[in-house]
Amino acid sequence: MKKSTILHLRFPFSFFLLPVFLLACATVEFQNNAHLILSFFILHFLVYPASNGYNSYFDKDENSIGSLKNPPKVTKELYFVSLIMDAIAIFLSFTISLEFTIMVLIYGLVSKAYSHPSIRLKKFPIIDLLTAGFFQGYFTYLLSIVAIQDIRLSETFNYRIQMPGILSSVLLISSYPMTQIYQHEEDARRGDLTVSRLMGVLGTFHFIAIAFTVANMGFAYYFVEYFGFQSVIGYFLCLSPILVYFGRWYLKVRKDRHEANYTYTMRLSLISSLLLNGFFLYLWLS
Repeated sequence: MKKSTILHLRFPFSFFLLPVFLLACATVEFQNNAHLILSFFILHFLVYPASNGYNSYFDKDENSIGSLKNPPKVTKELYFVSLIMDAIAIFLSFTISLEFTIMVLIYGLVSKAYSHPSIRLKKFPIIDLLTAGFFQGYFTYLLSIVAIQDIRLSETFNYRIQMPGILSSVLLISSYPMTQIYQHEEDARRGDLTVSRLMGVLGTFHFIAIAFTVANMGFAYYFVEYFGFQSVIGYFLCLSPILVYFGRWYLKVRKDRHEANYTYTMRLSLISSLLLNGFFLYLWLS
């Protein structure tokens, strides 16, 4: 396999999507450990990298993309490898359940619509935002619950499961435009009107601040109800470095729009992922 193919699969990027899976682990009681491990592998080592590779093949980015500062040129190999990884993911999913398999298949098809030229959701900013938020948040959360708890999808329709699923989508919607904030020029060159381009640099920051606040107020209410007040204190302690970094970066961008660049974006993503993963892991294990 070529080095460029491995790089474009962007395995480290799966770490940024891990909080949803860990939240699912933390919010269910019974867990099928074999299915937990297998679903973790399927999502983070097959489905997400395959989606990254497939979209990279059609985007053919020349500037920085998520977790890849200097993307090499893509080859046809990347296209076939991403499809093979999807096929392996679907095959392994059958060992968990048919419903889980169908959900993995749906996720893969939707992720391909993001960049495929015949659909290319990136050209439709609001649809793109809502689709990414729904499938990377709520849908992935329920997909994980179905595997981890070894239940049918119909059994997930209760408040304890639905509430964090919905909130995870709000959280993803609040962070998704940030992944586009440094790509305005390249997106404009391709004719892609992303939601971040639509709102502008400062508008993106303002939107994220509002949506992030709504999501975390919802999580605070949920944690108080099911995990106690101490969990909320721990949650906001974890959030505080994120808020400080975001605030300082915002002030820099107000003075110079060029500060809305790849380096600052990836730092924010890394800090957020580390802290949220750490908190949800603590919540799960405790």
